[in-house]
Amino acid sequence: MRVAVLGLGRMGAPIAERLRAAGHELSVWNRSPPATEPFRERGIRTLERPSDAWRHADLVITMLANDEALLAVTLGEDGLLSTSAGRERPDGSPCLAEMSTVSVAVSSELGEAASTRGVDYLRAPVTGNPSVVVAGDLGIVVSGPESVFERLAPTLRDIGPNLFYVGDGEQARAVKLALNLMVGGTTQLLAEALVLAERHGLERRKMLEVISGSAIGSPYVRYKAAGLVADDYVSTFTASLLHKDLSLALDAGHEMGVPLPLTAATQQLVESCIAIGMGDLDLSVLVPRLRRDAGG
Repeated sequence: MRVAVLGLGRMGAPIAERLRAAGHELSVWNRSPPATEPFRERGIRTLERPSDAWRHADLVITMLANDEALLAVTLGEDGLLSTSAGRERPDGSPCLAEMSTVSVAVSSELGEAASTRGVDYLRAPVTGNPSVVVAGDLGIVVSGPESVFERLAPTLRDIGPNLFYVGDGEQARAVKLALNLMVGGTTQLLAEALVLAERHGLERRKMLEVISGSAIGSPYVRYKAAGLVADDYVSTFTASLLHKDLSLALDAGHEMGVPLPLTAATQQLVESCIAIGMGDLDLSVLVPRLRRDAGG
């Protein structure tokens, strides 16, 4: 399939690499042109502007940092949806698969714009980090027209094998925000458990071993264990990005009248990490932040 990837950051670049390795005809674009150079050097088409994507692709994937970036790339000047791409194709509609973590409201706005321009639209946020993409174990939560999902599922599986179709509207956005609020809350609870145990003389490695072997153990805890034992907070998912996602979750909850008190408390704790310069580190800095509050 002809595929274009717009956004070559921490997630977009490995997604593009997987598509290339699977044999798809690939085009790429990034707001900061240097990110396209490794692709250009290997003969992969680099686009001058997002709107060029439809000349070379039947499926366009966007992976961008936030609402503002997504709107600029899709609806701004020379944006992906600045032309009526689908209406110019007698052979069927092209598709936009939007993989960023963004608000339900912006996603809905994008869906309306895509529809008026003859473009199919899948909401396809992902669960996992760059190493998960590279390992070929990414999860993709998808909502939108089921017929479009079924048509593109084989290509999406080339990115990540774990596909979850959850509905025909904005459901995938709600699922993604729900998952990330659980990530935030779980990390804070893990911080509290570890620091409490440490203050009672238990080594962190042993406490993580106990947690992992208990009823509350989880793949997430096991995944974080090595970094926590080593006090290594090199980012797989930054505190700043978690703060953004928790804000989106709180907004979604407010819109639907769903109180999210633990999410609100976790967001404040993450904000305190950012305030002391930990925003670009991994979200697991909730552990040393709590240790600092506990006196060392």
